[in-house]
Amino acid sequence: MPPLPNAVTAAELQTLSSRAISAKEAAYCPYSKFRVGACIITDAGEYIVGANVENAAYPVGTCAERVAFATAIVAGHKDFKAIAVATDIKPGASPCGMCRQYMREFTTPSFPIYMYDGEGNYTVKTMSEVNPPPSESPRFYDTDVFAN
Repeated sequence: MPPLPNAVTAAELQTLSSRAISAKEAAYCPYSKFRVGACIITDAGEYIVGANVENAAYPVGTCAERVAFATAIVAGHKDFKAIAVATDIKPGASPCGMCRQYMREFTTPSFPIYMYDGEGNYTVKTMSEVNPPPSESPRFYDTDVFAN
């Protein structure tokens, strides 16, 4: 297993991972059959889970990571230590681009993301590794690029 970042203890990681893996059972994914569970640990030590919820109108579905973060935010949590994301594939899946942007709103660049595969093995990356800062290129911010 990769070394643990300082953000969570081994006991916290065990709880985080078991709850993310268990959360897959709650996934509603009749179209893709791709179960995803997630669990966040807050700075206060609370664990909040989420699972993916699909919809026949594809973009209306919600990923497990966003379910967990939205639940946490609505419950009043604003500070987070880590997230675990569990899938049934090997290797485990990284959060999608939409989830990366969503998570970036509420985390720091060093926020750890533990990605579990179907066998319980994980890789860990930081928020900045999966979602680097936007380009510093002046063209990136140039609104004239979109002018007709």
